[in-house]
Amino acid sequence: MRIKYLLVYILPITVCFSFGTSGIMTFAAVILFFIALPIVELFIKPDAKNFDEKSERIEGANKMYDWIIFLAVPVQLFVLIYFLNVIDDTPTNSVEFLGKISSMGFMCGVLGINIGHELGHRRNRLEKFLGQVLLLTSLDTHFHIYHNEIHHRDVATPHDPATAKRNQLLYVFWITSHFGSYIKAWQIENLKMKKINKPILSLNNRMVVYTLANISLLISIHYFFNLTVLLAFVATAAIGIALLETVNYIEHYGLLRRKDEHGKYERVRHCHSWNSDHQLGRMLLFNLSRHSDHHYNGGKKYQILLSHSESPQMPTGYPGMMALAVFQPFWFLVMNKKLNQLTQNKF
Repeated sequence: MRIKYLLVYILPITVCFSFGTSGIMTFAAVILFFIALPIVELFIKPDAKNFDEKSERIEGANKMYDWIIFLAVPVQLFVLIYFLNVIDDTPTNSVEFLGKISSMGFMCGVLGINIGHELGHRRNRLEKFLGQVLLLTSLDTHFHIYHNEIHHRDVATPHDPATAKRNQLLYVFWITSHFGSYIKAWQIENLKMKKINKPILSLNNRMVVYTLANISLLISIHYFFNLTVLLAFVATAAIGIALLETVNYIEHYGLLRRKDEHGKYERVRHCHSWNSDHQLGRMLLFNLSRHSDHHYNGGKKYQILLSHSESPQMPTGYPGMMALAVFQPFWFLVMNKKLNQLTQNKF
């Protein structure tokens, strides 16, 4: 059922509701997606069914799936502008100020970065551009370069900052992954400039263009509003980035590719990403939780990603796993046990 992916637009409705209410209900997005949904998902069985070959061709070519994610661009921009106006009138020493920032932060992570990620893998230039616009709303434009050109190549190796090591703390990972990927994005673009004999500080360098775009957005917000609104926006972007890095953390935690006798890593396979077939997480994040197949074929559209028996399975969906990751002792208790089981099964 194609329209099931429209379920994600419950988020902007919830966020707009939080902007117009007061007290604890301004945290409605947090309550819904980090508390209510993980609990509900515990009672819904995972669905590992895949399309057959004929259906996969038909669904892969169906434009309705594209329009569902294209809709995210005007929705994200509308809600962001709404947020900037609302937060300008919200007292900074109030619960509402924090609640509205957290709600907009969820928008930045789920619609901004997640759908920006999906569109960033498309071949069409307009679709890539729309993805970059969404990433800009979270000040995370470098993700487009790093994820596509480095993460997919180096995933499940010590060279990838976005692959969490066993027993690595989530809150340390947020820093090492975000800033590590930012530095590597600059490195790869600078190397390209040298190869084509262009200066590093050139508009041919995408990191220069992205930096100018980020600065322009920040200056515009300060100009049309004020410093408080600007800082509130930066806080929402930080929350969106933290959500992204939490997803990165759970997707490859503790998984490593083997080296051959020549020191080369084996090719990326379905066993190098944690998978989840839990239905609510799949619908809300556009099948991102079928992450193993995404890494096996990064250009495959979200609606036709497959579930594979080779992929290690998470005990629940992404919302629940992200909530579990926040409580680190419980995360290590559950996931280290699963890592041990994977190791035993291999030998």
